[in-house]
Amino acid sequence: MKSKSTVSNAATPLRRRAETRLRTQAEMRSPGPGGTQSTAETRRLLHELQVHQVELEMQNEELRDARNEIEAELEKYSELYNFAPVGYLTLDPTGGIREANLAAASLLGIPRAPLVKLRLGFLVVPAERPIFQAFLQQVMAGPDRKECDLQLLVKDKAPVAVRMRGNRTASGDACRMALSDITQHKRAETITAQLAAIVTSSTDAIVSKDLNGVVTSWNAGAEKIFGYAASEMVGCPISRLIPADRRSEETEIMNRIRQGKSVEHIETVRVTKAGVRLDLSVTISPISHGGGKIAGASTVARDITDQRVAADKVRVSEIRYRRLFEAAHDGVLILDPATRKITDANPFMTRLLGYPRNQLVGKELFEIGLLKDEAASQEMFRKLQRKHEVRYEDLPLKSQTGRHQEVEVVANLYQENGHAVIQCNIRDITARKETEEALRSSEERYRTLFNSIDEGFCVIELLYDKQRRPVDFRYLEINPSFEAQSGMHGAQGKRILEFSQTVEMRWLELYDKVIRTGKPVRFSNEMKGLDRWFDVYAFQLGGRKSRKLAVLFTNITERKRAEAALHDAQASLAVYAGKLEMRVAERTAALTTTNRRLKNSVHTIRKAREEYRRLLLESDLTQKKVRQMARQILTVQEEERKEISRELHDVVVQTLVGINVELAALNQAVPANAVALKGKIAHTQRQVENSVTAVHQFARELRPAVLDDLGLIPALHSFCRALAESKKLRIHLTAFAEVEALGGDERTVLFRVAQEALTNVARHAHATHVRIALSRAPGKIHMEIGDNGRSFHVGKVLHAQNPKRLGLIGMKERIEMIGGTLGIESAPGSGTTVRVEVPFNPEKSSS
Repeated sequence: MKSKSTVSNAATPLRRRAETRLRTQAEMRSPGPGGTQSTAETRRLLHELQVHQVELEMQNEELRDARNEIEAELEKYSELYNFAPVGYLTLDPTGGIREANLAAASLLGIPRAPLVKLRLGFLVVPAERPIFQAFLQQVMAGPDRKECDLQLLVKDKAPVAVRMRGNRTASGDACRMALSDITQHKRAETITAQLAAIVTSSTDAIVSKDLNGVVTSWNAGAEKIFGYAASEMVGCPISRLIPADRRSEETEIMNRIRQGKSVEHIETVRVTKAGVRLDLSVTISPISHGGGKIAGASTVARDITDQRVAADKVRVSEIRYRRLFEAAHDGVLILDPATRKITDANPFMTRLLGYPRNQLVGKELFEIGLLKDEAASQEMFRKLQRKHEVRYEDLPLKSQTGRHQEVEVVANLYQENGHAVIQCNIRDITARKETEEALRSSEERYRTLFNSIDEGFCVIELLYDKQRRPVDFRYLEINPSFEAQSGMHGAQGKRILEFSQTVEMRWLELYDKVIRTGKPVRFSNEMKGLDRWFDVYAFQLGGRKSRKLAVLFTNITERKRAEAALHDAQASLAVYAGKLEMRVAERTAALTTTNRRLKNSVHTIRKAREEYRRLLLESDLTQKKVRQMARQILTVQEEERKEISRELHDVVVQTLVGINVELAALNQAVPANAVALKGKIAHTQRQVENSVTAVHQFARELRPAVLDDLGLIPALHSFCRALAESKKLRIHLTAFAEVEALGGDERTVLFRVAQEALTNVARHAHATHVRIALSRAPGKIHMEIGDNGRSFHVGKVLHAQNPKRLGLIGMKERIEMIGGTLGIESAPGSGTTVRVEVPFNPEKSSS
């Protein structure tokens, strides 16, 4: 034992709290007038040791709080993983899904539980599966992160384009995959590529320039029209192409562009590299970057020299147009954009509406029933002003005779001889809509029937070898009842030989017969590879040359087995029928004799029943007295343990510590040459220290002082720590602070039950891990103690005549003494669980 304290003189908050608690305990335990007086040095040393002990216990409590915070942070991390917006998967080297978060399950359209049982390769579109396998091998080959773009199959949806980023785990036996939906990104890339192709291949000159008029892009059409290569124009001013008499025009155009306004279809003149003046139709639009800031202009120029040459051809075209207008089988209306009124209508339109032409001209569209009201008509004209074209897929139209029709309307705004004109092409789509609706209804009825029937239904494709002999078939489509009837899971897209080693030729011959003749067939047959019988109806799909069959089937295995069993039973019954007649005669004679004996026994049983009731009442009274006496014994025993523990701690331990201090002082006073005496003193000191440890241990076993001084939770922590160290157990304890509001008797009972249960685990269960949980329920406290050790038969142990049952009975008596209940469950492979519930009323306990 050290003679000087190792604790710093600077009093930390934790130390001050420990000293305060220790002083309170010392005042409660101060010895009487006859106590042993120790020296000041001994008292100081003992005080330092006790303060250090309390300080360590408080530090242990703070460490447990820190551990709880870490567990809470881990739970937050798990929530972040599960609810992350990016899909996360953990794959084994073969591509099997071990883990998946909610975003991955949502992206793939499969619930998380069945998703974990799949292989990711099966969810990749068939054409890209080799790419995925090569990518998976690359990821598993090294620690570097790899990236790949693939398409995944999604239930009831189109394939989704995803970007996979994967890297191997540190252990090397799995990899992590992050899935990002890049469908919109791929579409944007496609649109960008299409626009770039349009610009590159356009015969019009498409040129972009900044606000200073400097050319920034120059397409092939501009090279062809103006004769300048892109390298000659990019970085040069656009004014190179503008004649001197047109320079002011460019200034006005750029002023409109800076205001964010477009210049559409102006006719102007530009100069080529060869000095030739060209008549052009030019459209100039502002180019804006992020935030709407104007950064430049885009110019589309078209050489209209040939248009002027073609002016005479327009007149011829007008004649042809009129003939087409008159003979067209679509309704055509010409409208004036300024007044929104009809100026012309072709004959088909008059027949469609039932109005003569003179009644149509001068009316607006809503007045002839094409649009529902004037507001809708105005909205269509506003769209035409912005987009120059408006399309309505289906509009209701009512003729003069009251006939309702569905029509498709395409309206275009264009210039005709310098005047704006609106042309509406109207097509009667009533018949088409009726056909589409009938098709949709038919498809809906088919799909409802397909998904709801109890029979298995599938569409298969018969496979042939080079000699045109059927050898296999592939499942193209299956209904929800397919798996229950066939016992095959994930069959869609697979061949039957992937589930069965062989296929009986009868199946292939019958299916081939349907293909060759086109006639349906019904049969019952056994598929030995699946160990099932099926009742089948098959018919051809898709025409004479199609190899596809629709198969409706029912699993009749149980019926077949029942028929076989019934046949065997009938044969057996015929054998036993003769024997039964003989046995009936023998039993009739025996029953007559037994009946006489039973009459005599009934009288005896009645007397015995009355005697049993009297003994049962006496037994209940005796059990109540024994239980009351046992409770009194447990209460007295606990009080005696508490007194003995305190006497050992306060008197015996302090006396032994005092003896050890005196021996240390005596050892210093012995001359240096008295080696033998010093050795004996040192030996005596070790024996005293061992005695102190033994007395401490004995006192704790009788009644741990920490239970009375600090409460139930510190007492359980202290006992669990000591038991874990001595028995090499892992013990996990969780509790809530409000349990300390229980009364002293209730806390003592809970501690003793936990102590007895843990002692039984250490002695008999051979467990490696024990969990103790104290939780609160409405009006009660629940304590659960579970282990992963060997199980035992609870009923046999409780009712056996051996000492092992005394511990369990003592636990039950203690719990019932405070109005609680005790339950014990033990099962092979699951260990043993002790569950305790005691009443709890915080307000009553605190009062």
